Amino acid sequence: MTDEHDRPAPYREPRQARSAATLARVLQAAEDLASSVGIEDMTITGVAERAGVSVGTIYRRFEDKEQLVNALTERMLDRREEYVAERLSSAEPSLSGVMDAYAHALLESFEDGGNFFPQLLRARGTKPPDRGLRTITVIHRLLLDAAAPYMDQIRRADPASALDTAARAVLGACFHNSVRPDAPAGEAAKRRYADELSDMALAYLLTPGRRDTTDAAPA
Repeated sequence: MTDEHDRPAPYREPRQARSAATLARVLQAAEDLASSVGIEDMTITGVAERAGVSVGTIYRRFEDKEQLVNALTERMLDRREEYVAERLSSAEPSLSGVMDAYAHALLESFEDGGNFFPQLLRARGTKPPDRGLRTITVIHRLLLDAAAPYMDQIRRADPASALDTAARAVLGACFHNSVRPDAPAGEAAKRRYADELSDMALAYLLTPGRRDTTDAAPA
């Protein structure tokens, strides 16, 4: 979803289908291993063994472990952008439908990989902040585009600012949910939590602000 010209190459890109398949297997092995033992304890040797390739094969693609972890970050964030885009494109055509799709897509995308995503953001030596901010910008733009036909339903004084606030609140809640030890367990509980986040955002968007009601009061 991000512009290719704006993205530094995190590793040597494959040019052949066979090389691309090997790279995909290496990245999946690295993600699986990092999810099970943690990024700090993940090693190039361990990734090679899990992927069924030689250590040299990995070093021909990645300079070191840091570059491999950066590639995993890129892969994980790309996956989130694509998933949110898919969900919003198929949302029910209403403000409620868009916010529902947004809340459910974010919650589910943060669940992808279990606790691996928070590990990536905390990993020392990686550079996820700029890339993460870029993903937040992309997701925010996707929401704005999806909600654009329904902006007249927002009752706050500044609809665009209100939508921005609601979007950030839902995003923050979904990220917090991915790192909290007592996160809702089970599909029904997760769906209910996403519904509550959407309801919270809609209640805010559809309610005039305190300043709005004060300004409208008769003298």
